[in-house]
Amino acid sequence: MTAPAPAIELKGISKAFGPVQANKDISIRVMPGTIHGIIGENGAGKSTLMSILYGFYKADKGEIFIAGKKINITDSQAAIAAGIGMVFQHFKLVENFTVLENIILGAEDSGLLRPSLARARRELQALAEEYELNVDPDAVIEDVGVGMQQRVEILKALYRRADILILDEPTGVLTPAEADHLFRILENLRREGKTIILITHKLREIMDITDTVSVMRRGEMTATVKTAETSPAQLAELMVGRKVLLRVDKTPPVIGRKILEVHDLNVTDDKGVHRVKGVSFDVHAGEILGIAGVAGNGQSELLEVLGGYERATGSVRMNGADIDLTGAHSDGQSRRAHGIAHVPEDRQREGLIMDFEAWENTAFGYHHDARYQRSRLFMDNQAILRDTAEKMARFDVRPPDPRLAAKSFSGGNQQKIVLAREIERNPDLLLIGQPTRGVDIGAIEFIHQQIVALRNQGKAILLVSVELEEILSLSDRIAVMFDGKIMGERMPQDTDEKELGLLMAGMTTAPAGDPFQAVAQNLAYAGGDAVKGT
Repeated sequence: MTAPAPAIELKGISKAFGPVQANKDISIRVMPGTIHGIIGENGAGKSTLMSILYGFYKADKGEIFIAGKKINITDSQAAIAAGIGMVFQHFKLVENFTVLENIILGAEDSGLLRPSLARARRELQALAEEYELNVDPDAVIEDVGVGMQQRVEILKALYRRADILILDEPTGVLTPAEADHLFRILENLRREGKTIILITHKLREIMDITDTVSVMRRGEMTATVKTAETSPAQLAELMVGRKVLLRVDKTPPVIGRKILEVHDLNVTDDKGVHRVKGVSFDVHAGEILGIAGVAGNGQSELLEVLGGYERATGSVRMNGADIDLTGAHSDGQSRRAHGIAHVPEDRQREGLIMDFEAWENTAFGYHHDARYQRSRLFMDNQAILRDTAEKMARFDVRPPDPRLAAKSFSGGNQQKIVLAREIERNPDLLLIGQPTRGVDIGAIEFIHQQIVALRNQGKAILLVSVELEEILSLSDRIAVMFDGKIMGERMPQDTDEKELGLLMAGMTTAPAGDPFQAVAQNLAYAGGDAVKGT
């Protein structure tokens, strides 16, 4: 019996952007009806390779075969025609359109919209039943949670007759229950003969859901192995080129005095939505307090208030001194004067100016430092350059070039620049949001080590992360936020991802029956604003 042709075969794919070789002679075969994982560090070339397959880029050389036939993918329409669909990390949905309107957008039967909507409604019902992709076709996208939005993206691809699905970091903003449901959907798709390419930095997901995994490093394909024949440690070493510590190595905390005291904190945004609702907690010296929760449940606003970006009511005390929350003195400069450093959730929008060079970014917020002043009127740029070069060496920023624009660094190295700027100021309190979002495994290990080292120096750390594994391994104490409130506190050794996932969905006790259904109902009850991803 003749073996089936690969669903996808790439031969000798190369792509350069100027002097940067993003992909170098890459060959890969993905068999039909399998889930194939692709992993690699930031800048390894994964996204470029998938963008070539989906028609966003054209390879400088190489060939693409779909089901054994050579094809020329010139754009995304050609990819869709070849049966390829892609679900992006940042969803491509029109927020004020309904689910149904988003699904047919660009795939209408004719200029008459009504017949297209009627046919799409019938097909959507059949697809939803076949693959457990239950959605409300008349719901407006801006009113539904990220789990529902992701299902809409998958349905969009299936509606266009995709036999090959590419998913880019699909669980980044999902609760554990939603992620489990997504994996059940992917298994259903695989059973129906669909081929799935999964791009993720989460090694546990690779081990749980994939049949085969390919590893990329520095633009080349270093290995393709059967998942059952490898281990997380082996994959990490293939990705980074050295052994990687997959757990956070830390000693028990030495808890000191209260550094941060938050009491009855309330935040209402410009639209009148109550984002933070009566939140109270303390953070001590020598302690990491982790805040867990699905994105959009008040964690961002909490960090913005403490970082000086947002007004609030209630009280916040830092080292026993009251912090102004009215906006009169609420800015980053005043917070720094209180001993607060802040690594924001979105490094590109809030932590860096992407067109500015690294040395300029390391001075932002600290440009009044006496070390940086040549006179009362002029800054000493050479001193900043020297200081930046030293920070880059200590924090292993690659390439170690202070003159390189921030946008030219990978995500992990951008994060290291922000961390170096904030940690090296010896703060009493470090606010850090999503410390390893979009960061490869080698940089994750380094960032975690820096956070623990600061805690071991007796500093207080408030950590916000949607990654439960990160929360559990880094935190000395965990608080869970849902719909702007703290649902409860737990010690990491006394809880697990299942319990934290229920708290993240607003439940303080385990539900009877199907836990995913109960979680979904609770998220829906909270309203779209409470659960939407940022």
